[in-house]
Amino acid sequence: MTVTRLFDLIPQQIAKYPKTDALATKENGTWITYSSERIQEIIDTVSIGFVKLGLKKDDKVAIISPNRPEWNFIDLGLQQIGAVSVPIYPTLTVEDFRYIFNDAEVKMVFAYDEALYHKATEAAQGSTTNPIIYSLKEVPGAKSWKEITALAEGESASMLDPYKANVFNHDLLTLIYTSGTTGKPKGVMLTHNNILSNVLASIPLMPVDHNHRALSFLPLCHVYERMLCYLYLSQGVSIYYAESTDAVGENLKEVKPHMFVTVPRLLEKVYDKIVAKGSELSGIKKSLFYWALDLGLKYDMQTNQGFLYNIQLALANKIIFNKWREALGRNVINIVSGGAALQPRLARIFWAARIPIMEGYGLTETSPVIAVNRFNPDETRISTVGPLLPGVEVKIAEDGEILTRGPHIMKGYYKRPDLTAEAIDSEGWFHTGDIGQFVENKFLKITDRKKEMFKTSGGKYIAPQLVENKFKESRYIEQIMVIGEGEKFPSAIVVPSFPDVKSWCELKGVSYTTNEEMVCNTQVIAKFQKEFDELNEGFAQYERVKKFILMPRPFTIESGEMTPTLKLKRKIVMQNCIEKIEKMYAR
Repeated sequence: MTVTRLFDLIPQQIAKYPKTDALATKENGTWITYSSERIQEIIDTVSIGFVKLGLKKDDKVAIISPNRPEWNFIDLGLQQIGAVSVPIYPTLTVEDFRYIFNDAEVKMVFAYDEALYHKATEAAQGSTTNPIIYSLKEVPGAKSWKEITALAEGESASMLDPYKANVFNHDLLTLIYTSGTTGKPKGVMLTHNNILSNVLASIPLMPVDHNHRALSFLPLCHVYERMLCYLYLSQGVSIYYAESTDAVGENLKEVKPHMFVTVPRLLEKVYDKIVAKGSELSGIKKSLFYWALDLGLKYDMQTNQGFLYNIQLALANKIIFNKWREALGRNVINIVSGGAALQPRLARIFWAARIPIMEGYGLTETSPVIAVNRFNPDETRISTVGPLLPGVEVKIAEDGEILTRGPHIMKGYYKRPDLTAEAIDSEGWFHTGDIGQFVENKFLKITDRKKEMFKTSGGKYIAPQLVENKFKESRYIEQIMVIGEGEKFPSAIVVPSFPDVKSWCELKGVSYTTNEEMVCNTQVIAKFQKEFDELNEGFAQYERVKKFILMPRPFTIESGEMTPTLKLKRKIVMQNCIEKIEKMYAR
């Protein structure tokens, strides 16, 4: 069958790869699975219920929930009648909820549990649309989403045929509000064809098929995980939803997935935990652990480093890295990383440990993938985001900005033709706001955000992301933000990798107390100064980071310093550190 709309993927799966565990979630300690046929049955009842309630084509419905099969049921149920889903991050504020309810003119809201139900109810009370709110879990006094499926009792799924026939691939599928690092979020309008073009172009690049399982834990309200889940459905890959990000480690061991997608921040946490455990070893075991780590840091898939290195790496894989693969469930064929720059040292170590990472790049406005490294090592270059996705055009503007064109480009920003005209020029090129270049005329490399570049008082432009990515190669740096707009020199706000700092302290006989005390410890500061001196060597004099602040805690979503997609909110970080910044620049 021909797939022209995303809800066509379920009938296709039933015809080609009927699964007993197409979707799975864990409840009360037990994995509950849904077959391909059962999924179609449920989404049909959801669609019929929506029709009975008077929901029409292009009506907007919000989904505020962690990853659950019900998320898919509502999403696909809306699609079949041409209604539009508005996924919202559960971590957003009541004010953000209210803004999106009003801007999108939301008619209905599906909130996961009691806390989100009350949060949505509070937001709806101050909204202009007064949406009906349903809960996915049982909440006292709340309407249950099951009331909608109950409306389909006695009805045949064939009644949906005219509704489905009236949905076309150019129709609006979803409104995704970008979290944004500044200002109010913008509603990105994506059609069926936008995301489907990304799905179809990605199919030949996937090293997994209907014989495999994927673990899903990045939010479905982000287009990155959502597109990948449609991709899984298209190829019959079983989707298991993790209980939470905190439970990912345990779920990996239970599900034993063959693939998952992630953001670099989570990979950094996995790596930090591994290193922390390694630092607790003693004697020969500890020496072997760091020996393997050093081998991994030297790994280069394009260079044969000789018989001795290859033998050593094979041995390291047998006695050290095999435990890394075991921690991921032993079956992982590949990991896809996106959303931010992956530290080159992490890419090298994971590839060396026979855990291939396909780093890619894209935006919500591009549905999302623009480029991605391949599973084949010859088609991968560390420190790049890989070759372009088939069917995607890219050109580099005179000022270095990455422009892209193709079927993946959004329809526009909802109710904002002015912003749409700014982002998409008359020739159809979308201006990404990212600065980049091609390596070997094939591999796209992101060097910075156009708006994040700043000028020092000496008139020199600094690309902070370029510097940050280099400095993240240090195992002692977990997070870093380079600053210096209008200043004499660049400086940095740094969150140390505390497990590595602790390990260094033990090695040097420095008494480790608390994170707060260690960031003020003169020996620790001297260690970081040495790291900075070494990392600065590759930069021009005006680019070198002269001073730094060590933070006792990480940047988080909860502190308001990161977006839900784990991007730094630079202005907020600077506001929170203003006294330390003033002192550092001695003002």
